[in-house]
Amino acid sequence: MGKLILSFLLSLFLTQSCNADGKKVFETYCWGCHHQTAVAFGPPFAQIASKRSAEEIQAMIADPAGVSKIFGYKRNAMPPFKLKPIELKEITDYILSYKAKGK
Repeated sequence: MGKLILSFLLSLFLTQSCNADGKKVFETYCWGCHHQTAVAFGPPFAQIASKRSAEEIQAMIADPAGVSKIFGYKRNAMPPFKLKPIELKEITDYILSYKAKGK
């Protein structure tokens, strides 16, 4: 029973620290155009998470103009970002944490 509780607390801590790092990446690069749940200049993370996979999110961050063409968007205002691989994973996980449960 003690090991089960310890495992649960460890996984909770790791999840929280991952989201905390993702939030830091968000605050550094994304908050000027995106908000977590409200429409701003760009779509909210809740909307992005409901429509896109982790791979699509990462591709859009790295090459928004190219991915916008693939998605059939007529225009793209998002600049490309050169993030470290860990930052890219953290922001992707953070965005996906806004996906509605059960979807």
